[in-house]
Amino acid sequence: MKRRQIKPEIDSTHTERSLCEALLALRSAEEARAFLDDLCTPAEREAMRDRWSVVPHLLAGEPYRQIHEATAVSITTIGRVARCLEQGAGGYALVARRLHKAPAKTARSAR
Repeated sequence: MKRRQIKPEIDSTHTERSLCEALLALRSAEEARAFLDDLCTPAEREAMRDRWSVVPHLLAGEPYRQIHEATAVSITTIGRVARCLEQGAGGYALVARRLHKAPAKTARSAR
């Protein structure tokens, strides 16, 4: 996270909510792609793609090494995503279920 020398005048909670509302306003994958092109650097987009690509594998219970071999995503990143699935806000599992990319059980309930 970047550290700022001055405190911004705009409330970051309000700005984050506005960003979430902007995401909800998108109506197609093409619109989402265009928005992400404008919003993110190529490295940020790659990091998000990497994280998202391992979610179905983790929800299916695959071992980290197998996921790494299938996706070329680092073991460290796979571990971070797994931690979010286990202890995070539930966003990965929610979206995966809605897109039918995940089994009915989440990683947490599969234990």
